[in-house]
Amino acid sequence: MLKNLIHGFSAIIQAIQLMSNPGIRRFIIIPMSINTLLFGTAIYLLFNQFGIWLDYFMPDFPSWLSWLETLLEWILWPLFSVMIFFLVFYSFSFLMNIIASPFNSLLAEKVEAHLNGQNIENDALLPPLKAIIQGLSSEFQKLIYLIKWSIILLIISFIPVINLAAPFLWFIFGAWMLGINYMDYPMGNHQLFFKDIRQSASNNKPALLGLGSAIFLLTSIPIVNFIAMPSGVIAATIVFVKQQEATV
Repeated sequence: MLKNLIHGFSAIIQAIQLMSNPGIRRFIIIPMSINTLLFGTAIYLLFNQFGIWLDYFMPDFPSWLSWLETLLEWILWPLFSVMIFFLVFYSFSFLMNIIASPFNSLLAEKVEAHLNGQNIENDALLPPLKAIIQGLSSEFQKLIYLIKWSIILLIISFIPVINLAAPFLWFIFGAWMLGINYMDYPMGNHQLFFKDIRQSASNNKPALLGLGSAIFLLTSIPIVNFIAMPSGVIAATIVFVKQQEATV
């Protein structure tokens, strides 16, 4: 389990190294440009709205309980900070993945060809109508899955005492969804959709959580987060190719 977790996490390091490869570098320009624009907006919102959002989540107390308010702020402030940080950056990451999807799929194709020396057949890249419908259905299933678990976590976030664990649950869920979202690019090139991705993820949860955690870490570091999306696509492709090799 630990080995697979480390494998998934370390794939991001290999991905960053691979970004300098001449055959890969030219395919990351557009995804990185989209990444820079949207993450710049996210950082701006965090700096300007963070205090307002934090005050909204913190409970109000009468003046005679000011000591309790101070104590709770000391305990809850870092937890709510993590939750707000996650909500903003994960939302922008999700939006970026939608906008940059065609370019990320192409990047995943080129990385896979670089890793195993085999080009993906054109039929897989230009699917028939049936595959397009399957792809749309897959995205809808992913959205329902995201909304369902987000509602559950939001409810937990407002239940006293239990909500202390909410930021940690948000992080785990965020890492899981980031892993699924990025695995969608290399697997989608092989006509493997959300159902297939979930099945693959269920069979190797530690690797997916390691991958998603590494991507989340990159998105959390200012300036470094500008390379989060292309490096995440490359890392997911590395994980996918190694999984394919392990099944042969």
